[in-house]
Amino acid sequence: MSTRETALRAEDQDIAPTQAEAPPVEQPAEPAPAPPPPFVPKPLPIALLYALTSVTAFIMQGLGTAMISTNLPLIAGPLEATQNEAAWLMAAYLFPNASLGLFLFKVRTQYGIRQFCELAIIPYVIISLAHLWVNDLSLSIALRFFAGAAAAPISSIGFLYMLEIFPPAQKLRWGTCLALIGLSLANPLAGLISPSLLDLHDLRGLYLVELALALIVFGLIYILPLTSPPRAKVISSMDYLSYGLLATAMGSLAVFFTMGRLYWWWEADWLAWVVIVGIISGTLCIMLELNRKNNLIDVRWIGSREILHFAGVLLVFRMLLTEQSTGAINFFRQLGLFNEQMAHLYWAVLIAGVVSGLFCAMIMRPGREPYIHLLSLILIASGTLMDSYSTALTRPDQMLVSQSLIAFGSGLFLPPSMAVGFAAALKKGLTYIISFIAVFLFTQKVGAFIGSALFGSFVTWREQYHSALLTSRLLPTDPLVVQRINQYVAAYSRTGSDAAQHTIQGTSTFAKQVQQQAYVLAYNDAFFATFLMAMAAITLLLIHILWNNRHRLLGIADAPQTA
Repeated sequence: MSTRETALRAEDQDIAPTQAEAPPVEQPAEPAPAPPPPFVPKPLPIALLYALTSVTAFIMQGLGTAMISTNLPLIAGPLEATQNEAAWLMAAYLFPNASLGLFLFKVRTQYGIRQFCELAIIPYVIISLAHLWVNDLSLSIALRFFAGAAAAPISSIGFLYMLEIFPPAQKLRWGTCLALIGLSLANPLAGLISPSLLDLHDLRGLYLVELALALIVFGLIYILPLTSPPRAKVISSMDYLSYGLLATAMGSLAVFFTMGRLYWWWEADWLAWVVIVGIISGTLCIMLELNRKNNLIDVRWIGSREILHFAGVLLVFRMLLTEQSTGAINFFRQLGLFNEQMAHLYWAVLIAGVVSGLFCAMIMRPGREPYIHLLSLILIASGTLMDSYSTALTRPDQMLVSQSLIAFGSGLFLPPSMAVGFAAALKKGLTYIISFIAVFLFTQKVGAFIGSALFGSFVTWREQYHSALLTSRLLPTDPLVVQRINQYVAAYSRTGSDAAQHTIQGTSTFAKQVQQQAYVLAYNDAFFATFLMAMAAITLLLIHILWNNRHRLLGIADAPQTA
């Protein structure tokens, strides 16, 4: 077999972007340490080590933000901060993390995968170590900013190590599904392990686990090499300017949607300036990229009908999942429950996510994507509808089935979407792959905090509505109201002899109970709104499927089905 054919087969093996129009100078492939056959299966113990590296990397980068978001009320105390001030830890982390993975793809292509992985893990280890000596809010916010930047390449490392153990034909099927399983483990694990860590070592316990995982991944990366495709010089000086503008735009959106609900959207003037900076930066980035020959991202391709449809689908899906990541957990917190009381719920979500990823890998085939998405949306709609009938007496055990359905549906949706989008971009070249990564990052990371902000704002709005409605109906002359207040006053009368204080405490407790009921009704409204959104998505998907199969249904002719 010729040298050219061998090089092309090696490129297919590593699923690296091919460049059909590359100049002849780049044609002689630099001999990589990888063997010439298209794929050499690894022994099972070695393959399991690669999979362990992938899963550990995913958990490590996810725990960094999941343990803070899950335990934000408990973290604010040791930092001597308010809830709003502690939320800046999340905003600082998301600012660089939302976009850095885009530019790192080019870095990986130019300098090689192995060198990229070996160097990318070092900053994460150093920053995780630095957290152990910082207890000040300002320094913690600064460290979280650098932690967000250091965590950006970790997702790439997780994907690369999982894809390494599969042949080319299975990379986008089993490799993608198993990698996305690892990506989904961090949130439920954070809820399971953080209570014990906080009890034993306070904030230091969270950072010690993060550091331990970073050291494990550090060692595994240096003993388990990755097969590197041929390098290519793809970074130009203008890429730095384009990325700087893009990072500012996406980071500003991250800060706005993370902090907007807490400071309320039109109450703080600085929120408007954050949006203005983001819009200006994004506009300048688009203008620059439209006038570049070798651009960082292909704006015209992203603006095409197919990619806008793809981005819209992923964005809606990410917003639907807010019901689980933000809605259900915050609902139980509003009822006074802590993470240790939700352990069964976290276990159910964890198991359902793993099983759904494996099930998706078994059934995923080209052309089945719409039907897998339909099943996913039906499961999500069913779970959100069940949650919309919650009461103040609802506990995590009553939501095990509904949240498992949502977790199972979420595991079915993303792998087919990512595989189809990545395969389509892979055929077009490097620029399109980077553009696809930009779309994917925007819909998953930016879409996550957009969905959380909208969900939380909707709950706040509906809580005010229900509070006003309930208060207007609870008259002081109503015998039932008087009886309930007297019950609370009687309960406090055992703690002292001040009757006036007991009356104030009993009335305050009654008011809190009314507000809690208002929050329950507000969350039910939000759950039902999510159900309606899922039903709308199901309707549109059914129309799409029927349209693609219209010739077959009408008996005229068979038409190829588009994904």
